[in-house]
Amino acid sequence: MPFFGNKFSPKKAPSRKKNSGFGKETVGDLVTDQRNVHLQLNEQQFIFENGEWIPETGGTSAAYKSNKKLKKKLQDLEEENNLLQLKYEMVINMLTQATAENHANHKEMETIKKGRRNRSKS
Repeated sequence: MPFFGNKFSPKKAPSRKKNSGFGKETVGDLVTDQRNVHLQLNEQQFIFENGEWIPETGGTSAAYKSNKKLKKKLQDLEEENNLLQLKYEMVINMLTQATAENHANHKEMETIKKGRRNRSKS
């Protein structure tokens, strides 16, 4: 008689039954020539590209494509906005420099005029 008995010994798992309705397609059937995986759930088809599932058919397909276009447009507009902000800062810096030089020239001219006045009075 074993010390622990059969209570602690694991039972054998029953053998699995083959499912005839599922898995008729092989992996080769699911993968196309471009090496993309296609999946169909109810009426929707999905394709796995670049690490993400992309809907090909169904209601979400149009929304996905529209969303992708909007994201691209948003990225382009953000890049254009960044470029315009950079140009704006450059113009402001140029204007500031020109104003400072103009102010310095104006003061220099006033000192020259004062020097001439003082010479003419003496």
